[in-house]
Amino acid sequence: MLISQIMTRSTKACSPDMNLAQATELLWTAACGALPVVDSSNKVTGIITDRDICIALGTRNRLASELTVEQAMSASPYVCHAGEDIHTALTTMRERKIRRLPVVTAEGTLQGMLCASDVLLHARHDDGTNPELSYENIVSTLKGIYCHSQPMCASSPH
Repeated sequence: MLISQIMTRSTKACSPDMNLAQATELLWTAACGALPVVDSSNKVTGIITDRDICIALGTRNRLASELTVEQAMSASPYVCHAGEDIHTALTTMRERKIRRLPVVTAEGTLQGMLCASDVLLHARHDDGTNPELSYENIVSTLKGIYCHSQPMCASSPH
């Protein structure tokens, strides 16, 4: 299964010079938790999450309208490509402990977003038919994302 079959194409994005109040409004109206940050050519230069905004505001004692997206975003985000196999993206999510990947062209232009929720909604139960994307695939990825230390993540016999 390809990322293009699952990704969200109508993705909102923001610019690095947008203030955090505007970015927060965009997150709210788009009902999402992250925005790709794009330059004037629509190339992805970063990603900002609701958590990034919270941390920036909580640690700087400034108004959201006084800080820019560039001051709070993660630069050089991990990305994926529409033509890649979904399992490649799941590996990136699991290894990097992230739930969202901007989908870009070979030139880095934004095409959409792939979120763990998108993957979950497309997964199927493995009833012996070996689906391309199983519940087991997404559960394994989510366990990798949410595991903070190896001893806690070891399989339990219970």
